[in-house]
Amino acid sequence: MADAVANKVRVIGGQWRSRVLRFPPRTGLRPTPDRVRETLFNWLGQDLTGLACLDLFAGSGALGFEAASRGAARVVLVEQNRAVQTALADNARLLGGNALEVVRSDALQFLATHAGHYDVVFLDPPFESSLLGRLLAPLAARLNPGARVYVESPRAQHFAPPPGWRATKAATAGAVHYQLLSVE
Repeated sequence: MADAVANKVRVIGGQWRSRVLRFPPRTGLRPTPDRVRETLFNWLGQDLTGLACLDLFAGSGALGFEAASRGAARVVLVEQNRAVQTALADNARLLGGNALEVVRSDALQFLATHAGHYDVVFLDPPFESSLLGRLLAPLAARLNPGARVYVESPRAQHFAPPPGWRATKAATAGAVHYQLLSVE
């Protein structure tokens, strides 16, 4: 499990399995726990070879690095905080992952200004934000056919997909509700 006190997270599968990555302290930064990542990557399939992935609120990078470790052809990690973005870039260099691209940007601004289409998108915004509902419309235009979108939200504020989207998988763990969405 990610150790938030020590600001580190362990890659749980793929070529970088068991590698420990460090990240700076930041209020609200909560890496997706190992148990949730295991379930998510069982849903997605263990091998993401050739897929383009977007980690729109990268934070610790747990989801994006996990996707790259499992063979994704391209993983874009977007993070607004400069110190966290710098740590992501340092970890990407440490791993030597050619598929990794780290971008410092606001999530909505990134969707409005950067080109690219994705097969898998990870949406794990700060729990206190209201961004999930505002992100799905601009994100839909960036998805390849058959794309899947992982959404993590507080269990107490279960996120219901808006019209045009459907949840294909869903589960809870502790205070987290997580689901896999697709465009209908």
